[in-house]
Amino acid sequence: MTVSDIITVEEPQLGDCKMKKEASELLEFVPQKDVVYNQLLPYKDKLDDESNEILAQIKGNLGRAVELREIWPGVLFWTRKLSTYLRLYGRKFSKEDHVLFIKLLYELVTIPKLEVSMMQCFARLLITLLKKKELLSRDDLELPWRPLYELQDRILDSKTAHLGLNWFPSSLRPRSSSKHILVKLAQRCSLEAVLKVLIKNCRPYFPVSATQEMLDEWKPLMCPFDDTMEKAMGYFELFLPTTLPPELHDKGYKLWFDDLISLWVSVQNLPSWEVDLVSIFARLANDNIGYIDWDPYIPKIFTRILRSLNLPVGSNQMLVSRYLTNAYDIGHVVIWISAMLGGPSKQTQTQLSGLFNSIASFFHPSNNGSWLMKLMKLLQRLPASVVKRLHRERFRTPTWLTPIPPSHLLSEQDITDFVESMKQPVLLAMFSKTGSLDAAQALQNLALLRPELVIPPVLEKTYPAMETLTEPHQLTATLSCMIGVARCLVAGGQRFPEGPTHMLPLLMRALPGIDPNDFRKCMITFQFIATFVTLVPLVDCSSAIRARDDLTQVEKELCSASAEFEDFVLQFIDRCFALIDSSTLEQTREEMETEKMTQLESLVELGLSSTFNTILTQCSAEIFKVALEKVFNFATTNIFETHVAGRMVADMCRAAAKCHPAEALQLFVPHCCSAILQITTNEEVLNEEELDKELMWNLQLLSEVSRVDGDKVLLYRSQLVQILQLTLHLKSKQGYSLACKLLHHILRSVCLIYPKEYCSVPGGFQGHTDKYLPIKDWGRSGDLCNLDIQWHVPTAEEKEFAFYLLDLVLKPELQRLQRCTKGEQEMSRDDVLQSLSIVHHCLLGAGSLLSPLNGEPVPDLISSVVQMNETNVYAGVDYDAFKENYRQEICNTIRPLLRHTLVHSEDDTKSLFSIIKIISDLLHFKGVHKHEFDSRWKSFSLVKKSMENRLHGSKQHIRALLIDRVMLQHELRNVILGSCDYKTVHKDLINDLLRLSTSRYSQVRSKAQTVLFAALGTYNFCCKDIIPAVLEYLDPNRTDVTQQQFKGALYCLLGNYSGICLANLQYWDCIAMTWPAIVRSGMSSCMSLEKPSIVRLFDDLADKIHRQYETIGIDFSVPEGCLEVAHKLLKTSNPEPTLGGVSEEEELEGKRQQLEINDKSKQKYEKLVAALLDCLKYRNMPWKFEQIAIGFLSLMLRDDHPLPSPAVLFFVQCLNHDSILVRNVAIAAVGGILQQLKSPHKKVAVNPYNISELKSSLQSNDGKALSSLLAGDRPDNQWLQYDSSRLPRSQKDWNECCFIEKTHWGYSTWPRKLLLYAPPDEQPKQSKKREEMIESEQIIYDHFSDVLFIDQFIRYLSLEDRKGKDKFSPRRFCLFKGLFRNFEDAFLPLLKPHMERLVEDSHESTQRCVAEIISGLIRGSKHWSYNKVEKLWDLLCPLLRTALSNITIETYADWGTCIATACESRDPRKLHWLFEMLMESPVKGGVGGSFVDACHLYILQGGLAQQQWRVPELLHRLLQHLEPKLTQVYKNVRERIGSVLTYIFMIDVNLPYTRPTASPRIREFTERVVARLKPLMEGEEEIQNHVMEENAEGNQDERTQAIKLLKTVLKWLMTSAGRSFSSVVPEQLLLLPLLFKIAPVENDDSYDEMKRDAKTCLSLISQGLLYSEQIPQVLSLLEEISRSSSWHARYSVLTYLQIMVFYNLFTFLSDAKAVSDVRALVMRLLEDEQLEVRELAATTLSGFLQCDFLSIDEPLQARIESLSKTRLPKRKRRELCSVVDTIPSTDLVRRHAGVLGLSACVLSSPYDVPTWMPQMLMDLSAHLNDTQPIEMTVKKTLSDFRRTHYDNWQEHKQKFTDDQLLVLTDLLVSPCYYA
Repeated sequence: MTVSDIITVEEPQLGDCKMKKEASELLEFVPQKDVVYNQLLPYKDKLDDESNEILAQIKGNLGRAVELREIWPGVLFWTRKLSTYLRLYGRKFSKEDHVLFIKLLYELVTIPKLEVSMMQCFARLLITLLKKKELLSRDDLELPWRPLYELQDRILDSKTAHLGLNWFPSSLRPRSSSKHILVKLAQRCSLEAVLKVLIKNCRPYFPVSATQEMLDEWKPLMCPFDDTMEKAMGYFELFLPTTLPPELHDKGYKLWFDDLISLWVSVQNLPSWEVDLVSIFARLANDNIGYIDWDPYIPKIFTRILRSLNLPVGSNQMLVSRYLTNAYDIGHVVIWISAMLGGPSKQTQTQLSGLFNSIASFFHPSNNGSWLMKLMKLLQRLPASVVKRLHRERFRTPTWLTPIPPSHLLSEQDITDFVESMKQPVLLAMFSKTGSLDAAQALQNLALLRPELVIPPVLEKTYPAMETLTEPHQLTATLSCMIGVARCLVAGGQRFPEGPTHMLPLLMRALPGIDPNDFRKCMITFQFIATFVTLVPLVDCSSAIRARDDLTQVEKELCSASAEFEDFVLQFIDRCFALIDSSTLEQTREEMETEKMTQLESLVELGLSSTFNTILTQCSAEIFKVALEKVFNFATTNIFETHVAGRMVADMCRAAAKCHPAEALQLFVPHCCSAILQITTNEEVLNEEELDKELMWNLQLLSEVSRVDGDKVLLYRSQLVQILQLTLHLKSKQGYSLACKLLHHILRSVCLIYPKEYCSVPGGFQGHTDKYLPIKDWGRSGDLCNLDIQWHVPTAEEKEFAFYLLDLVLKPELQRLQRCTKGEQEMSRDDVLQSLSIVHHCLLGAGSLLSPLNGEPVPDLISSVVQMNETNVYAGVDYDAFKENYRQEICNTIRPLLRHTLVHSEDDTKSLFSIIKIISDLLHFKGVHKHEFDSRWKSFSLVKKSMENRLHGSKQHIRALLIDRVMLQHELRNVILGSCDYKTVHKDLINDLLRLSTSRYSQVRSKAQTVLFAALGTYNFCCKDIIPAVLEYLDPNRTDVTQQQFKGALYCLLGNYSGICLANLQYWDCIAMTWPAIVRSGMSSCMSLEKPSIVRLFDDLADKIHRQYETIGIDFSVPEGCLEVAHKLLKTSNPEPTLGGVSEEEELEGKRQQLEINDKSKQKYEKLVAALLDCLKYRNMPWKFEQIAIGFLSLMLRDDHPLPSPAVLFFVQCLNHDSILVRNVAIAAVGGILQQLKSPHKKVAVNPYNISELKSSLQSNDGKALSSLLAGDRPDNQWLQYDSSRLPRSQKDWNECCFIEKTHWGYSTWPRKLLLYAPPDEQPKQSKKREEMIESEQIIYDHFSDVLFIDQFIRYLSLEDRKGKDKFSPRRFCLFKGLFRNFEDAFLPLLKPHMERLVEDSHESTQRCVAEIISGLIRGSKHWSYNKVEKLWDLLCPLLRTALSNITIETYADWGTCIATACESRDPRKLHWLFEMLMESPVKGGVGGSFVDACHLYILQGGLAQQQWRVPELLHRLLQHLEPKLTQVYKNVRERIGSVLTYIFMIDVNLPYTRPTASPRIREFTERVVARLKPLMEGEEEIQNHVMEENAEGNQDERTQAIKLLKTVLKWLMTSAGRSFSSVVPEQLLLLPLLFKIAPVENDDSYDEMKRDAKTCLSLISQGLLYSEQIPQVLSLLEEISRSSSWHARYSVLTYLQIMVFYNLFTFLSDAKAVSDVRALVMRLLEDEQLEVRELAATTLSGFLQCDFLSIDEPLQARIESLSKTRLPKRKRRELCSVVDTIPSTDLVRRHAGVLGLSACVLSSPYDVPTWMPQMLMDLSAHLNDTQPIEMTVKKTLSDFRRTHYDNWQEHKQKFTDDQLLVLTDLLVSPCYYA
């Protein structure tokens, strides 16, 4: 369930109806905002008292429960009631109450130790209360931000969840399989999403000081190399308030806007946090339209938006993967764009038009790719967002939120420009491969803005599509778009007055779409007709033309056209008849094996009946009469089979009867009744198995026609009752089923409350045309203030008739069944089934009149300090106490019958199915089923979405939709009636269901379980009652349980997909019963591991428990803040809370009870652990159950209570268990236990500027503390950096050294208070003796001091598990880290020999084992004293040296992880031994070969990368060491060096407000490299990679050395493209000429590695983001290269240019000189002597023209024309044998350039024909007979033109003159060879 579905209470504005005033007088308070639909219900006058009573109960009980500190069940129960109240009445309480409810829930949500599941419940309710922010202004409510931050931090960045000490619904479990990981992610998302939505809704109410506090809190985290940057940006995005009023802006966004926007501008390579920045800016822009000047940033914004669409450009473009994963969210982009539109400068609109022009051709249906979804999303959401903004500007009631200043409101011109810019792409997208839905939604919104611009082109596409038969896709696409614009079309209005005149032609032309052979076409046609007809009364007004003289021209046209309505209706009916004829059963099925409808048929049936229903509803009485007669004749002159065609015809008849019941019943009832009576006069018919078809058909017809208003049915009561008595006891099952249906429908129509009509105008269309002109109501919306719903409410007479029927039909059946149960009467199975069927249909028909089951509540279920009674909701029915209580009667009959059936004929499954249905309806059915209600609600929302007017808002829906919504409100009340108190009657029925759930037959079991789960979800707290009954079946001591019962019971525990899982209820009592029972059931006689179905069930159960278990709270304390708010709530009035305040004694009692509950929870927890351990002691427990029990035990670890020591002992022993599964669980568990036992280290908060080292570091830099604005390497953080001259090499230095472990502190700004560890003498005593330890610690100490235990343990750890798949295990690392942290070096002597042995062995698993131990050791030694650390390194350094020399291809990754893990979050000065050892000689060259070198570098890189900016000295040393080695020969070392270089230079970023780094800088390095590459730069010859891969000693010449160097440099350029934040343009420019020189032209894999790399680099660099100041540099360089003598280089310049310009389009466009330079460059290369270059230049030109970068203006046309007219020299007649002259003359080149230019222009408009096109085509054709290569170019161009313009040639033709067409046809039609 997504968050948006959490609760959708939608409420209309009441406007200024009278209702509002009356409401507040009756209620004695002004409601914040109630659900207006309640005022339209037939029983509205009872609702105010009811809502006041419920609200008083909620306030009283909720306040009291909080004051008495009872979170469960009191607070939880009443907050649920409050959410129900919100669904029923909306926010129907005073402002004071509203604020108090919010404050109370805010306090509850932020209780520190609250269970997550409860937190989610409270959060969802709080979201609903806060959702309508216009109801409460900042003055009414202020909420603190910090508690939410702590909550978010605690749950989403939990420190202990990964150790298994905290189970959220999201943490990944040890036993999750991959399919469950997806489910997990979904759950995690829901928890995360709920929190995010909660913060988003609280944001407007944060105090003014919040922004500054947040910046102080999170700015120190902004270290761009660390993942804290992501965290900081995520927090900013979530928390920063942007809705402050203008006078407070300097305390709001102005504090951070400049910093963040300049950060955004300077980041070029899309790091993952850039998305958060975009989201902040979009929100800021939207909340403060007109207060921020975006103009300077607009080209940059649009360039980046275009880049993040990831469109394919150029022929061979490589995509960097992060561009795809971190691309902008279209949702944010759209909000940002729509918020920047308007205003004085209009720059946004200009760029937006540019954006759509440049990408328009991507929307054409012939283009497809992964990028298409994004483009369609942009198209669909942008108009919606602009409509939303316009609604806010013009139609929304002003609220306390900042209004938009007049200067920035959207003007009419703005809107027109916007629609114009979007029109073209949307029309192209109509036929897209992804379907036309996105385009239809876009059109719907654009039509609201400018119907006259959007609708005509759509109509132009629709009319031809309706004529064509060969392209159904066109028809479905255009119709779905027409449905979107229907309302705007029909309503007309000033902008588009001729709209309505299209309506009739469209309807008439749509009719052929009702086609039995094409299902999709049929459905969309039905939808189309229904949509239009809903909006228009089908009344013939043609007489009004003569009668009235005040009509406009358009109105006259409409009146005369409306004469065709009758014709339309009759034609529609004929089409439907044809459809029905072709889908009778005989025709569609050869064999009669299936009698049900197929899914397609049932959809067509639905479409047909609803469309026909709509048409008849909207008809005038005259048209209706004709239609009715036609349908009646069709239905009565044919006999249909009752499955397919019969259902469709009956539906049509029902539609007719529903619209005008009196006329229809008068025809149908007498006809059907007489037909049935006539056939049944013959007695034998009643006993026939196969009934007469005519009888069946008439019964079916009658049963459908009777679904109309109850009072009309009563007129025919005697006939109907007579038919029922005849047919209910037919022998044939089909026959009596139809009779039961008839019974059901008659009862429903007299018992239910429902609206009688859904016409689009209240009161129908019967007015006279002189006064009332129906065409004025076209497209009119319903008016909430006078909807004038005609309700059907059961009258006394109807109720009488209903009970008369029940007495007549139901009573005898019940008596028969009772006699049968007692054995007094024999009944065959068929008879029983028939009786049950009648009973069920009576219950379904009259369910709403039968009072609910009543009885004694079940005692002692649950105790609470507040009332737990249900609130009563009135749904319009007063139960009659004097009538027989048939619900009770049925219950009393069915239960004995069920027992009788189970004893005597358990295999009568059909009767059991029927009984299950009856029980379900006895429990839940009050007139509407929940699943039906849900699907109706869903379809209502869909229709509403497709028909609503987003621009005007305020519920301007059509009347039928509003009536539907009121009906849903009534049904909602009915459904909510369902949640009820648990009474003994319910208990009995649920026990019956449980018995059926453990039946022998699997289908009976599964049906009963479904009903059982529904019941368990309905009744409060009944699960506690039912669990023991389920567990009895699993008791190993019972011998009378069958395997089927055993399975049934397991399924009951498992629960269904969405509902409750009994095995895992969040209460200690329930878990304490079920978990041990599940484990013990392994000893049951029914349990056999041979039966796969049972084994699978246990797997699923264990899996589900592991997946859903959340740590259950032990501490349910309520903080004081909650009590204060609750106290205020109890003091409010209007309505006064039912229970008064709390006395002091009660309050003390509450405190005492709370402590008692907490104690009890602890006891229950320990008891459960003990019970599970007991289960594990059984001798003959199967292994499977042992594992399940151990899994359950591992869930018992928690961070607020230590695990009891027997369990600790058990887990430690399991470390050496035989089974690897158990060992792995134990390793994880012991890691968690060690975390529990960790002694906390004392921390002190320090002001960083008081740290002595910081002071001395400042003094050594002349004492200037730089302004804190700057980030990067400053004097005040220099002391943090690694400096080999100042390392702590003695105990004294070590103690004085102030270690800062986290890498990000100090890079950006210092926090106000830095938490540091206190000095060693204040810390708890380390290295305790055994007698000082607590029991759990002693257990671990003893085992790990035992030589044998350790030997065995290490032997197990060094086994391999899955060959080739094992990786470094974080769990084992946590275990070792915990051991060395808690016990210091106590176990080192025992482990040392093992480590020495393992390091020597080069096997994969042994190396991995020692790597895990070593990384745990290094991280665990964090708080050791200096001597211990020094000894440790004396031991480790030799070990690591050995390990590194034994490294293999399988283990290098594990060692890399080991070192990286060891260095993570550690001060580098603590690890100086490690770094110095690794730096000894990273690239030895020689010993061990190139592989060892590469591994050394990999491992060193892992360590240094974790240290980021704090080790500049080491990076410099490494670079010095590597530079001579850059000419390495071996490929693997080259790649590794490339990667290491990337990390070395990662720190050199150019971010705003950041000082130049102390680490190595790219600039200096590049200069040195370029100097060494000199030899390659100078020569003109091609660079061949002729270096053999061998290390030939001796001096190779400079050139060869340079080639080797280049290869390494290429690797560096490639890796850094994907990893660094910013591309370093000036440095890259130095290397570009070389790359152009090498890069090959063709795509050919046979090229060597160097050439391929060069090509890749060019492609990656060309995608880089450029700033406007860099563009001239790049262009001048390209200009220079384009004059190079190598045509390969010239060719590559063009490919580079294509990508570079497109990826920086708007930056280029904002610089006119750059555009003209690019144009000159392309035009020059168009005249290149090399053919390939010319052709690519033409392609490039065409692309630039197509994406609107260049335009076809006069100078360009003139230039091309003059080139193409260059005269060619006459061909000299050659001797036949002489060699042909191959070198083209300059004239030919120029002439070809001109033709290529023409060709480029023609091909730049692939999908339309601009005005200049015809002439250019003529110019081109003149060159058709020129010499090659001109002729080829012309032919290719013409064939391309034909291919792209073929689809819409009919409309393109119009643009040419006749002469031009003649020439063209000649050219385009290939000559006939047979002429």
